[in-house]
Amino acid sequence: MPEGARQRSGYGHGHGHGRDGLGYGYGYGQVEKAHVVIVTGLSGSGKSTAIKALEDIGFFCIDNLPVVILDKLLVLADQQAQVRKVALGIDARERQFLASFGDVVDSVVALGHKVDVIFLDASDEVLIRRYSETRRRHPLEPEVASVVEGIARERGMLAKIRERAWVVDTSSLNVHQLKALVQQAYDPSKARMGISVTSFGFKHGAPREADYVFDCRLLQNPFFVEGLRAKSGRDAEVREFLEARPEWEPFVARVLDLLEFAVPLHEAEGKPILTVAFGCTGGRHRSVALAETIAAAMRDRGHTVRVVHRDEGDAW
Repeated sequence: MPEGARQRSGYGHGHGHGRDGLGYGYGYGQVEKAHVVIVTGLSGSGKSTAIKALEDIGFFCIDNLPVVILDKLLVLADQQAQVRKVALGIDARERQFLASFGDVVDSVVALGHKVDVIFLDASDEVLIRRYSETRRRHPLEPEVASVVEGIARERGMLAKIRERAWVVDTSSLNVHQLKALVQQAYDPSKARMGISVTSFGFKHGAPREADYVFDCRLLQNPFFVEGLRAKSGRDAEVREFLEARPEWEPFVARVLDLLEFAVPLHEAEGKPILTVAFGCTGGRHRSVALAETIAAAMRDRGHTVRVVHRDEGDAW
C-alpha cells in the first residue's frame, strides 16, 4: 500500500497493526500484490467522483464489477504491473456482492492483496435534493415507489458494509472537495494523514463524520455584541473580540495539546483523514473563529489541513 493510502476498513494495516501486521506484507523476492480500493455507498453521494479521483492518481478503475469476475481481475493484477492499484465501484444493484461482502473481501486479503473500503454517505435531505437537481431516477427503481423509499432501502442493504469502511459524509462537500479528500488519502505524494477542520451550528446538527467535536458555546457569543452580529468568525473584529476573552487562549491551548497527542496515534492507526469539528449555536461566529485558529496552528506544525465552514452562511 502506498504510504498515502491509509484506511479504516479493517482489512489493511489499520487498527494498530504495522505494515505487515496481518501477515500479507511483501517479503524478499515476493511479487507485489494488488492494492484494491472498494468504493461504495449511497447512490448520489459521489461514488463516480471518488472513482475518477482514484483513476487520476493511477488506479485501474472498474465500476459495477460483477463479483464473479473479481478473481479473474486479481489474476490479471498479479500478471500486469500496471494493474497493481485497482479501484472497484460497487452499489446496491450488485446483490451477490452485498450478500457475500465479508467473505469476498476476506478471500482477497487471504491471497495477499490489500483491501480498503470507502463508503460514501450523505444526509437524506441532501440526497433528495441532488436527485431533484439532476432529475435522475434512483437505481433501485422500479422496485421502490420513490427516491425517499429507495434511499431508505439502500441504507439497509449497505449497513453492514458501512460498519467496516472509511465513511466519508459528502453532504457539505462539492465535487472538487471530495476529489481532493480522496486523493489526499491515496496519493503517495501526500504521505501524512490529512486533517479536516469543520465549523458548524448545533441547531443544524453536528457533522456525522466528525472524529472530535468541540463545543464552543462556553465562549461569549459575539452575536449579542453590537456591530458583530452580521459579521463572521473570519472577520478581524470578531476574532479580536474572542481573543480578548480570558478563556480563549486556554481553550485553544488545550485543544492543540489534545490534537498533538492524538494525531500521531491516528496516523499510526492508518487513518486517512481526521475530522475535527467546532460547534456553536448557529455556526457563524465562535466555531468559525476556532476552526480558523486551530487550522492555522496545525498547518504551522506541518500538517495538511482543509477547512469547511458548513453553516457560516445559514446561521440566521
